[in-house]
Amino acid sequence: MACSVRGEPSSSSDTFNSTPQWEYDVFLSFAGKDTRLNFTGHLCEAFIRSGIRCFKDDVDLPKGEDINDLFRAIQDSLCAVLVISKNYAKSTWCLDELQQIIESQNTLGQRVFPIFYNVNPADVRHQQESFGEALAELEEKFKENPTKVQNWRKALSKIGNLSGWVTRDNAVGKLNM
Repeated sequence: MACSVRGEPSSSSDTFNSTPQWEYDVFLSFAGKDTRLNFTGHLCEAFIRSGIRCFKDDVDLPKGEDINDLFRAIQDSLCAVLVISKNYAKSTWCLDELQQIIESQNTLGQRVFPIFYNVNPADVRHQQESFGEALAELEEKFKENPTKVQNWRKALSKIGNLSGWVTRDNAVGKLNM
Protein backbone atom coordinates (compact mmCIF):
# COMPACT_ATOMS: atom_id res chain seq x y z
CA MET A 1 0.00 0.00 0.00
CA ALA A 2 1.23 3.49 -0.76
CA CYS A 3 0.21 6.68 0.93
CA SER A 4 0.66 10.30 0.06
CA VAL A 5 2.08 12.99 2.23
CA ARG A 6 0.96 16.47 1.33
CA GLY A 7 1.82 19.93 2.48
CA GLU A 8 0.00 23.10 1.55
CA PRO A 9 0.04 23.93 -2.17
CA SER A 10 3.41 25.30 -3.14
CA SER A 11 4.04 28.56 -4.88
CA SER A 12 5.81 26.63 -7.66
CA SER A 13 2.49 25.04 -8.63
CA ASP A 14 0.84 28.45 -8.72
CA THR A 15 3.64 29.92 -10.83
CA PHE A 16 3.28 27.55 -13.78
CA ASN A 17 -0.27 28.32 -14.93
CA SER A 18 0.42 26.98 -18.43
CA THR A 19 1.47 23.53 -17.15
CA PRO A 20 -0.97 20.80 -16.20
CA GLN A 21 -2.16 20.83 -12.61
CA TRP A 22 0.06 18.33 -10.82
CA GLU A 23 -1.29 16.41 -7.85
CA TYR A 24 2.18 16.30 -6.27
CA ASP A 25 5.20 18.52 -6.56
CA VAL A 26 7.64 15.67 -5.81
CA PHE A 27 7.59 11.89 -6.13
CA LEU A 28 10.23 10.32 -3.87
CA SER A 29 11.77 7.05 -5.05
CA PHE A 30 14.00 5.24 -2.57
CA ALA A 31 14.98 1.87 -1.15
CA GLY A 32 13.19 1.73 2.18
CA LYS A 33 15.74 -0.64 3.67
CA ASP A 34 18.46 2.01 3.32
CA THR A 35 16.82 5.39 3.87
CA ARG A 36 13.14 5.19 4.91
CA LEU A 37 13.76 5.97 8.58
CA ASN A 38 16.62 8.41 8.14
CA PHE A 39 17.53 10.45 5.07
CA THR A 40 14.35 10.03 2.99
CA GLY A 41 12.10 10.48 6.01
CA HIS A 42 13.86 13.73 6.93
CA LEU A 43 13.84 14.91 3.31
CA CYS A 44 10.09 14.35 3.02
CA GLU A 45 9.48 16.19 6.31
CA ALA A 46 11.55 19.12 5.02
CA PHE A 47 9.50 19.20 1.81
CA ILE A 48 6.26 19.27 3.79
CA ARG A 49 7.52 22.06 6.08
CA SER A 50 8.32 24.05 2.93
CA GLY A 51 4.81 23.55 1.54
CA ILE A 52 5.91 21.06 -1.11
CA ARG A 53 3.39 18.32 -1.87
CA CYS A 54 5.27 15.04 -1.69
CA PHE A 55 4.35 11.45 -2.59
CA LYS A 56 6.28 8.87 -0.59
CA ASP A 57 5.58 5.15 -0.48
CA ASP A 58 5.17 4.95 3.27
CA VAL A 59 4.54 1.24 3.62
CA ASP A 60 6.36 -1.62 1.88
CA LEU A 61 4.13 -2.91 -0.87
CA PRO A 62 3.22 -6.57 -0.37
CA LYS A 63 4.16 -8.98 -3.14
CA GLY A 64 1.38 -9.22 -5.68
CA GLU A 65 0.12 -5.71 -4.91
CA ASP A 66 -0.76 -3.57 -7.93
CA ILE A 67 1.96 -1.02 -8.68
CA ASN A 68 -0.40 1.11 -10.82
CA ASP A 69 -1.06 3.50 -7.90
CA LEU A 70 2.66 4.27 -7.80
CA PHE A 71 2.80 4.75 -11.57
CA ARG A 72 -0.15 7.16 -11.39
CA ALA A 73 1.57 9.12 -8.62
CA ILE A 74 4.74 9.33 -10.72
CA GLN A 75 2.80 10.67 -13.71
CA ASP A 76 0.92 13.12 -11.46
CA SER A 77 4.13 14.62 -10.05
CA LEU A 78 5.93 17.71 -11.30
CA CYS A 79 9.32 16.14 -10.58
CA ALA A 80 10.92 13.02 -9.16
CA VAL A 81 13.66 12.87 -6.57
CA LEU A 82 15.47 9.53 -6.58
CA VAL A 83 17.49 8.59 -3.52
CA ILE A 84 19.82 6.03 -5.08
CA SER A 85 21.39 3.91 -2.34
CA LYS A 86 23.24 0.61 -2.05
CA ASN A 87 20.10 -1.57 -2.10
CA TYR A 88 18.15 0.44 -4.70
CA ALA A 89 18.86 -2.02 -7.54
CA LYS A 90 17.93 -5.00 -5.36
CA SER A 91 14.32 -3.83 -5.32
CA THR A 92 12.27 -4.62 -8.40
CA TRP A 93 9.73 -2.05 -7.13
CA CYS A 94 12.43 0.64 -7.19
CA LEU A 95 13.58 -0.43 -10.64
CA ASP A 96 10.00 -0.42 -11.97
CA GLU A 97 9.51 3.05 -10.46
CA LEU A 98 12.77 4.18 -12.04
CA GLN A 99 11.70 2.91 -15.44
CA GLN A 100 8.35 4.73 -15.13
CA ILE A 101 10.12 7.92 -14.00
CA ILE A 102 12.39 7.81 -17.06
CA GLU A 103 9.32 7.28 -19.27
CA SER A 104 7.59 10.27 -17.63
CA GLN A 105 10.73 12.33 -18.14
CA ASN A 106 10.74 11.44 -21.84
CA THR A 107 7.00 11.79 -22.52
CA LEU A 108 5.80 14.40 -20.00
CA GLY A 109 8.98 16.42 -19.52
CA GLN A 110 9.10 15.51 -15.84
CA ARG A 111 12.22 16.81 -14.07
CA VAL A 112 14.38 14.15 -12.42
CA PHE A 113 16.81 14.86 -9.58
CA PRO A 114 19.04 12.01 -8.40
CA ILE A 115 20.64 11.93 -4.98
CA PHE A 116 23.44 9.36 -4.82
CA TYR A 117 23.26 8.36 -1.16
CA ASN A 118 26.52 6.76 -0.05
CA VAL A 119 27.08 5.42 -3.58
CA ASN A 120 29.24 6.48 -6.50
CA PRO A 121 27.30 7.65 -9.59
CA ALA A 122 29.78 5.72 -11.77
CA ASP A 123 28.75 2.50 -10.00
CA VAL A 124 25.13 3.25 -10.92
CA ARG A 125 26.01 4.24 -14.48
CA HIS A 126 28.18 1.17 -15.14
CA GLN A 127 26.31 -1.24 -12.82
CA GLN A 128 29.33 -1.96 -10.65
CA GLU A 129 29.59 -2.91 -6.96
CA SER A 130 26.16 -3.53 -5.37
CA PHE A 131 24.39 -2.49 -8.60
CA GLY A 132 26.26 -5.07 -10.69
CA GLU A 133 25.66 -7.78 -8.09
CA ALA A 134 21.94 -7.00 -7.88
CA LEU A 135 21.46 -6.99 -11.64
CA ALA A 136 23.37 -10.26 -12.04
CA GLU A 137 20.93 -11.83 -9.55
CA LEU A 138 17.97 -10.30 -11.39
CA GLU A 139 19.24 -11.61 -14.74
CA GLU A 140 19.17 -15.10 -13.25
CA LYS A 141 15.74 -14.56 -11.69
CA PHE A 142 14.26 -13.08 -14.90
CA LYS A 143 16.12 -15.22 -17.45
CA GLU A 144 12.76 -15.87 -19.18
CA ASN A 145 12.37 -12.10 -19.65
CA PRO A 146 15.84 -10.63 -20.38
CA THR A 147 14.31 -7.46 -21.85
CA LYS A 148 13.05 -6.47 -18.40
CA VAL A 149 16.55 -6.49 -16.89
CA GLN A 150 17.98 -4.80 -19.99
CA ASN A 151 15.46 -1.96 -19.56
CA TRP A 152 16.41 -1.62 -15.88
CA ARG A 153 20.08 -1.44 -16.89
CA LYS A 154 19.33 1.33 -19.42
CA ALA A 155 17.36 3.28 -16.81
CA LEU A 156 20.17 2.99 -14.24
CA SER A 157 22.71 4.13 -16.86
CA LYS A 158 20.57 7.14 -17.68
CA ILE A 159 20.18 8.11 -14.01
CA GLY A 160 23.89 7.58 -13.41
CA ASN A 161 24.60 10.05 -16.21
CA LEU A 162 22.40 12.80 -14.75
CA SER A 163 23.90 15.56 -12.70
CA GLY A 164 22.80 15.11 -9.11
CA TRP A 165 23.92 15.27 -5.52
CA VAL A 166 26.47 12.86 -4.11
CA THR A 167 25.97 12.56 -0.36
CA ARG A 168 27.68 10.94 2.57
CA ASP A 169 26.17 10.56 6.03
CA ASN A 170 28.44 11.28 8.93
CA ALA A 171 28.22 9.64 12.35
CA VAL A 172 25.52 11.98 13.66
CA GLY A 173 23.30 11.61 10.60
CA LYS A 174 23.86 15.06 9.13
CA LEU A 175 24.01 15.33 5.38
CA ASN A 176 27.24 16.53 3.81
CA MET A 177 26.76 17.74 0.25
